[in-house]
Amino acid sequence: MKNAVAILCGGGPAPGMNTVVGSVAKIFLRNGWRVIGLHGGYSGLFSKEARTVDIDFLYADDIFNRGGSALKMSRFKPKDSDFDSNFNLDLFKDNNIRLLVTVGGDDTASTANRIAKFIADKGYDLKNIHVPKTIDNDLPLPDNTPTFGYQSAKEAGVAICNTVYEDARTSENWFIVSAMGRSAGHLAAGIGGACHYPMLVIPEMFHKTTITIEKIVNLVISAMLKRKIMGVPYGAAIVSEGVFHALSEDEIKNSGIVFSYDDHGHPELGKVSKAHIFNEMIEAKLKTLKIGVKSRPVEVGYEVRCVRPIGYDLVYCSLLGIGVYDLYSRGESGCMVFVGASGEAKPLYLKDLQGADGKIPPRLVDIEGYGATTLIKNNLQFIEPADYEAAKKFVANPEEFDFYKILNW
Repeated sequence: MKNAVAILCGGGPAPGMNTVVGSVAKIFLRNGWRVIGLHGGYSGLFSKEARTVDIDFLYADDIFNRGGSALKMSRFKPKDSDFDSNFNLDLFKDNNIRLLVTVGGDDTASTANRIAKFIADKGYDLKNIHVPKTIDNDLPLPDNTPTFGYQSAKEAGVAICNTVYEDARTSENWFIVSAMGRSAGHLAAGIGGACHYPMLVIPEMFHKTTITIEKIVNLVISAMLKRKIMGVPYGAAIVSEGVFHALSEDEIKNSGIVFSYDDHGHPELGKVSKAHIFNEMIEAKLKTLKIGVKSRPVEVGYEVRCVRPIGYDLVYCSLLGIGVYDLYSRGESGCMVFVGASGEAKPLYLKDLQGADGKIPPRLVDIEGYGATTLIKNNLQFIEPADYEAAKKFVANPEEFDFYKILNW
């Protein structure tokens, strides 16, 4: 029986998923392997009715430049009890699977290591290699290398937000955009910087103060006031959803927004439009201040996860896929494949990325770095002390909307 490689995709999609899968398949097929795709992420490995597909060259060639994921995805994460009662070891034995390739985030990688150890304890030799992905760009890869999918998602977001800005100019309105990014503001910063939005709000900006709803709202209104002084009756602000996730539960409860709550009593933030919430809060403050600005919400999230990958990710993901075979041929296992500027595949181990608590800390935007500070100082528009006198035409206390005072910079 031929050696077989099994591939699964866990978590949420990112542009380039199919490129990785197609590239892994092509290189292993070329070297005489059978390639098996697993649907449903890890859920298929903990079921006697695993959904599989044999991937041949035509299948791989058909999907490699498409968006989305031909292998259906899942966020299923097995419990320890699932291994003893539900794990489908026969799937590996009956199909002579020697390598499990997983595509996903750090949770997906950690589960792959658990599976490899479990199978080894059962006396079956299985290697596992992980391909890390996230459009949030928040995995701490060496040399500030982007995570695959980020560049394509950013490009799609820029297309949306450039159109939004054109609408703002045309209708002389404001738009409040929310971008994905639970822990870090890379996507919002990349899109906002590319589109020259006059205000950007990301979690990293609050490194010297506590994030509150009032501060988020006042930052956006600061840009609105500055543009009024400039005689510009339109604009757009982009806010990373991460600032909402960083709010205290008391802040969320006092926001006036009605949420559903999970079994642990936490508000289910993933079910609501952050853009709508931000816009409602800003409109309420504008009404109190009696400032005549119309604003509209726009969400940038699921719209960018399944777009067709751009050239950057097509090349990058192809190298990652080929790199899986390269690492396997060198005897590597229990690692992630990393491809830097040289294009050479290298092993990256979770232990080298994990903090003292065993978790991988997110890579944040370097808010004090040259790139970020240059864009903030020169692209963003906001109230400073020099604007106080002119701003008094619109608000009695312009210092409340001073960008640097809000952030305690």
